[in-house]
Amino acid sequence: MFIGRKNELQQLNTLYKQNRFQCVIIYGRRRVGKTTLINEFIKDKDAVYFTGIESTAKDNLESFSRSIAALNNTNTNNAPLYKDFRSALTEIDALAQSRKIVLVIDEYPYLARSYRPISSLLQELIDTKFKNNTNLFIILCGSSMSFMEKQVLGYQSPLYGRRTAQFHIKPFTFYESAAYYKNFSSEDLAVIYGVTGGIPLYMSFISDSLSLKDNIINTFLTPSGYMYEEPFNLLNQELREPSMYNAIIRAVATGSSRISEIASKVGIENATATNYIDKLIELGIIEKEIPAGTAGKSHKSVYGIKDGMFRFWYKFIPENNILIQRNMPEAAWNNIHPRINEYMGKVFENICADYLLENYTSLPVQFQNLGRWWGNNPKLKREEEIDIIATSGDKAIICECKWRNEKTDKNVLETLLERRKLLPWFNECYYCIFSKAGFTSACQQLADSSNKIKLITYSDMLK
Repeated sequence: MFIGRKNELQQLNTLYKQNRFQCVIIYGRRRVGKTTLINEFIKDKDAVYFTGIESTAKDNLESFSRSIAALNNTNTNNAPLYKDFRSALTEIDALAQSRKIVLVIDEYPYLARSYRPISSLLQELIDTKFKNNTNLFIILCGSSMSFMEKQVLGYQSPLYGRRTAQFHIKPFTFYESAAYYKNFSSEDLAVIYGVTGGIPLYMSFISDSLSLKDNIINTFLTPSGYMYEEPFNLLNQELREPSMYNAIIRAVATGSSRISEIASKVGIENATATNYIDKLIELGIIEKEIPAGTAGKSHKSVYGIKDGMFRFWYKFIPENNILIQRNMPEAAWNNIHPRINEYMGKVFENICADYLLENYTSLPVQFQNLGRWWGNNPKLKREEEIDIIATSGDKAIICECKWRNEKTDKNVLETLLERRKLLPWFNECYYCIFSKAGFTSACQQLADSSNKIKLITYSDMLK
């Protein structure tokens, strides 16, 4: 079932209808659904679909030749082998003289590593032939974020300036992922979003005909489950030293949030740790945060696990690994289940951020910056934190997010109003509390005293 990506699909079809040559770059982390999007786009179009492989240039050329033969339903086993990539690409240009053709080169980084002149060759052919062919629509797709950003989109790339559009495909938002399932309870929808991180491939292994418990046991808590070894599989695919990256992720997952803490925990220099972390940021696994609303002036940067599946895995799997290996998934689940709400705190903050973006036009502040804030409380001599601040100039929406089974009482709102004093650079503030279980009458009464305060239940967020 194809879900989400409506905007991307519409934009691709709009480009396709234009009477001009197109070179579209599609990139994003693995498992995020790039290939699914492309297949949906080309399902009713003449297309040559070629996937680069980690092999020799000769192997890739043979595969490319078979992909061209498949365009005309020719027996690909007997496909003519082009003598070089120039001949193959020139043939596609010739075929596109009489009909519109989409050329997809998926996993472009693999092809480029096996045949290094490919980008320069494409540049030359675009400049001399392709740009005059209004029937040719090229898509270059890749999962290696650094390669696609530097070697395809970057200024030093031979292809710089040749693209006509680019799409950075990201994980689904909560609302997009919720549309994938029909039978989960509203609470289970949030947890499923949390453990899959909105990654389409991971979502496809979750069945809404099973309980939350059975889904997590089947995917995470059995040695044969897809997610049981997924972090290591991804690290092995993307990185040269997966064990070091694994150590860094474990350090972050167990509470080390600053470079010095992470480096100390792993036993490496700060500069070395920074290099490793930068790569994990490229892959969308780790994120760097500074306090929102500080306009980039803060040096209080911290690191956390951005990817929901990685966060869930590193929080629960290592400590339950002996039970999983001994085929005792029920015991592992019994250890995890009481702590699901604890894990969901960060997930709920992300869901609330998605809510603010979904309802952007109706908000009192048309924000440009959205994130978490933390800073020192000089009066109490401790660090304070605000879950979400959405800011625009000297205006802000200040939010608290509570994923717990008890109704949120007025003390939470009073604390939020008090913490506003730590943000003197904002002249106008609005307040919002999101609560899974709703609010006490005392909290509602206090909120009613000001038109700048809004209380939103999780059920409200799903309407």
